[in-house]
Amino acid sequence: MTNDVLPLMAAVLGGGLLGLFFFGGLRWTMRKALASRAAGLWFAGSFLLRSAVCLLGFYWIGAGDPLRILACLAGFIGIRIVFTKLTGESAFAQDPGSNEARNAP
Repeated sequence: MTNDVLPLMAAVLGGGLLGLFFFGGLRWTMRKALASRAAGLWFAGSFLLRSAVCLLGFYWIGAGDPLRILACLAGFIGIRIVFTKLTGESAFAQDPGSNEARNAP
């Protein structure tokens, strides 16, 4: 039984590390891009790099085993939830006083 659990725990940890890289990189990119004249290049380059690293990481960690891939995904999503709670930021959060929130159909 221990031999079955250890690879899954390692996959969850690996997915968490990939999540830290992805969402930490996104946060860093947001700060850099918003202060730059070439924000589009920052976002495009960062997205390509973060996505490529995470896809390769999922491929390597998963090793063709669906349970490992799901465990890796669980770690990745878990870090996203923790990251959002700790930073207090969400892609879906809106300022209640903004025009978009009041004038939405």
